[in-house]
Amino acid sequence: MSSEKKKSKQKINIEIDEKVSEGIYSNLAIINHSVSEFVIDFISIMPGTPKNKVKSRIIITPQHAKKLSKALNDNIDRFEENFGSIKDYENPNIQLNFGPAGKA
Repeated sequence: MSSEKKKSKQKINIEIDEKVSEGIYSNLAIINHSVSEFVIDFISIMPGTPKNKVKSRIIITPQHAKKLSKALNDNIDRFEENFGSIKDYENPNIQLNFGPAGKA
């Protein structure tokens, strides 16, 4: 059996603990990259809140970023096939101010 066939038949066991399975709400993602990684910060912005914090930061390789982009696009296509087009809206003109934690 070729190594390609062996790879396609491998199983990956994945566990998720209860706290992680609850998820974290995010309505803003900021993406930065370097030559070796993509950094995705997930933020929840609420009206009237003077400061909003990064709720989660995910760091991935460029190869995984490309796979994530493809998987997300495939899922959006399937979603729209089932539920109709996702309406896009213009983002409000907000200035993002990243500062060190604990600083005003």
